[in-house]
Amino acid sequence: MSVNPPLSLFDSHAHLDAPEFDADRTQVLRNARATGVEQMLVPAVAAAGWRALHALCASEPGLHPAYGLHPCYLDRHADDQDLAALATWLETHPAVAVGECGLDGIAPDHDRQVRVLRGHFEIAQRFDLPLVLHARRAFEAIILELRRFGKPLRGVVHSFSGSAEQAQQLWKLGFFVGIGGPVTHGRAHRLRKVVASLPGESLLLETDAPDQPGARHKGRRNEPAFLVEVLQCVAELRGDDPEELARSTTANARRLFRLD
Repeated sequence: MSVNPPLSLFDSHAHLDAPEFDADRTQVLRNARATGVEQMLVPAVAAAGWRALHALCASEPGLHPAYGLHPCYLDRHADDQDLAALATWLETHPAVAVGECGLDGIAPDHDRQVRVLRGHFEIAQRFDLPLVLHARRAFEAIILELRRFGKPLRGVVHSFSGSAEQAQQLWKLGFFVGIGGPVTHGRAHRLRKVVASLPGESLLLETDAPDQPGARHKGRRNEPAFLVEVLQCVAELRGDDPEELARSTTANARRLFRLD
């Protein structure tokens, strides 16, 4: 299957502010737009990067910022102080989401991760913004925390690799699942079966650039331009028309981030 001509695609998770793009960010954006990736969600990982991320998104059409504290970088954060700074920042720097935040089953200090995550929940509810959640080896823990919070939230769990049942639970809690480069690897049997089974209205597409490159780019820097390969793979797995899948996942993203 192929996508021709380029469609309007939405990369729901791309770290375009990362230093890996400092040398050729303008060209990376050109490459993305040439393949139809016209809009991207750019999530922060640390408070120190918020200002540069804001400037990047303000300088380029189609880039949408999210601000948060990533669970793998808690050594860069002062919990209460930086959560308070996040709330203050959002008062004067509009965003389409809160994140990247979440839980990581490999990173240390789970209890501290949970405290910081709950702080993000409060901020997202206060500002009526969706969450961009990281949940590596922590899907059940994320679901538990969302239920414990007990108040309406919405968002996306990016780089989803859990079960179909977990995806369904997240959908009932108001959360899409983000599917990226890992699904293109032939060995990802479980993920491929899950993606094929999920309702289309629960799916977003992403790259997580510069990380998690697809099968054709193993060992190389990932780019938003490669999102079309994720689209083609997901469409083939599901038996969907790629153009229709492009339209539906872009509409899902625009609805979640209230861009319509």
